[in-house]
Amino acid sequence: MAETSDLAVIMKAKDLCKYVMTVTQKSPKHYRFTFTTRLQNLCMDVISDLYLANETFVGGDNAREQYAKRMDYQRAAMTKLRLLTYLAEVAVEQKAILPRQYQQISMQATTVMNLLGGWLKSDRNRFRFR
Repeated sequence: MAETSDLAVIMKAKDLCKYVMTVTQKSPKHYRFTFTTRLQNLCMDVISDLYLANETFVGGDNAREQYAKRMDYQRAAMTKLRLLTYLAEVAVEQKAILPRQYQQISMQATTVMNLLGGWLKSDRNRFRFR
């Protein structure tokens, strides 16, 4: 159950992770240690990076460094989302997942990337350092 204090991007990333977990449980066993594990780990890493970014307080004397740290977590999450969609594409080509499952993963990942992009832009405008 999602907490009401979670950002929309985190809630959507959790939805993506739940879907990936469900889909990969039904993947052929011979893909368990290639596509399946990698897809699961990437989506859990995205959630981890988003939580770390959200928990990074920006303010006070070290605001610049804290902002850079937050941005690093946000960018890491974005990169992992792109890797996730690419790996899902390869997985469908290898018949580890179905085409409609790939479409759903891609659509949900794009939603998370759009929300994350908005968060990055909002932070950039909010924490302008001169």
